[in-house]
Amino acid sequence: MKTFLRSLAVLTVTVLLLGLAACADTETDSLQRVKNAGEISFAMSGGYPPFNFYSQDNELVGFDVDVAREVATRMGLTLKPVTTEWSGIIEGLRSGVYDGILGSMAVTEDRLKVVNFSTPYYYSGAQLMVKSGSPLALPADIKGRIVGVVTGTTFADDAAKLGAGEVKLYKDDTQTLTELSSGVVDGVITDRVVGVNAMNSGKFDIVPLGAPLRSEDIAVAFNKDDTTLLAEVDRILAAMHEDGTLARLSVKWLKTDITTK
Repeated sequence: MKTFLRSLAVLTVTVLLLGLAACADTETDSLQRVKNAGEISFAMSGGYPPFNFYSQDNELVGFDVDVAREVATRMGLTLKPVTTEWSGIIEGLRSGVYDGILGSMAVTEDRLKVVNFSTPYYYSGAQLMVKSGSPLALPADIKGRIVGVVTGTTFADDAAKLGAGEVKLYKDDTQTLTELSSGVVDGVITDRVVGVNAMNSGKFDIVPLGAPLRSEDIAVAFNKDDTTLLAEVDRILAAMHEDGTLARLSVKWLKTDITTK
């Protein structure tokens, strides 16, 4: 009987050790995971010029795309950009569809509850845009009127704080600014750089109304468990800040440096 119990105990310990080893194999370190794959995937909307958008040649380009490519290069990896609707972009990250979100995502308290963020790679602000010739003089004048924002952005909260009568949701800012230029909505809240860039492009009959509503820190989002991957990207972004790469890419796409506060 004692021999049987001793054998059973040895067998139990062996099974437990094998189980732990199997868990260790499946829970691959996040940095090692992308190195094993030889690529890193970053998600963005693809409809957010000049940060990430499709050119006339149907090529994904922009500030975010260049930053993502430089990060991948410094990691010795190939960049795999993924475009997806903003409304479900965090759910896609948490489901493991891509490794991170590098698509001009602002750091917020609500988002920090479900994802982690890198050090910011640029700084911007929420801006109310209106149609040229609008009778509105101040952002507060938008109260009771129709405001367009992209689904899943923080700008819906800004519209609510201004007392918008209706907040219309859109897929991307090409749609919001087209609706504004056409007079369908009375205002659009978006990133200030996006709004001014759209105005300067000549494609939209719009102007900014007042100063930015608030500032935003823009960073790369990662899953809560991907701590080693986050640490490596933080190290690379710090180096890109230090050597001027981020500033150079900002000037290339935005004609100004928005990488420092």
